[in-house]
Amino acid sequence: MFVRLSKRVKRFWAQLALLSIEMTVVVVLFIVALSAFIYITRRVFVLNKTELDNNVFDYLKAHVSERNNDVMQFFTFLGTHQFLIPANLSLIAYFLFIKKHKWYSIKIPAIALSSLGLMFLLKGLFDRDRPLIPLLFEARGLSFPSGHALMSVTFYGLLIYMIFKGVKNPTLKWILIGLLIILIMIVGMSRVYLRVHYATDVIAGYCIGFLWLVFAVWLLNKIEKQGRRKFDKVVEQPQVTTVRA
Repeated sequence: MFVRLSKRVKRFWAQLALLSIEMTVVVVLFIVALSAFIYITRRVFVLNKTELDNNVFDYLKAHVSERNNDVMQFFTFLGTHQFLIPANLSLIAYFLFIKKHKWYSIKIPAIALSSLGLMFLLKGLFDRDRPLIPLLFEARGLSFPSGHALMSVTFYGLLIYMIFKGVKNPTLKWILIGLLIILIMIVGMSRVYLRVHYATDVIAGYCIGFLWLVFAVWLLNKIEKQGRRKFDKVVEQPQVTTVRA
């Protein structure tokens, strides 16, 4: 009896320590992302410094080729609304009809739509024009922050969150997470390679996407817990039967 209780206590403290590590990592990344966004915004819009953007363009110019053009166009497609809308709808359908996870089917569209609204709001607020000489094609709309970077972080980042919480095999879990992180990075890089965004646009998109994803997941999880508590109270409430004379 004592040995069994001791094992349970050790398991509890191990889980608590793991949770603390997770929270610490998320908080540190949140602070870093917020600081980076403030730094970039000040550098670009207050100090009018564009050395980073110009240096990145100069570096990528030496790597332009037909093969790289095709590769970058493929990855940039994975961050477009033509791909992300069907991907989001497919994910909603999966959790709604196959996995039977109602809250995930709510979180996915909530994060996707709120991220889209935030992107348009920030683009209108900063009102930065796109690079003057695109590599292959002109892109519509404003430049800062990059919508591809922001929406990629919120969509693929949500997948990373689901995999982290749902996949039990640690090897498979970290392989999938690593591949999704690489995908997010390449999607953003493709926008700079194609000269439809500045590097600072993409970095800002990553930062805002991560900040919003963390906030949205935290808020939706809180709403989910409150909803479940209310549901449990209704279910557990004893039914009062009335006897008619």
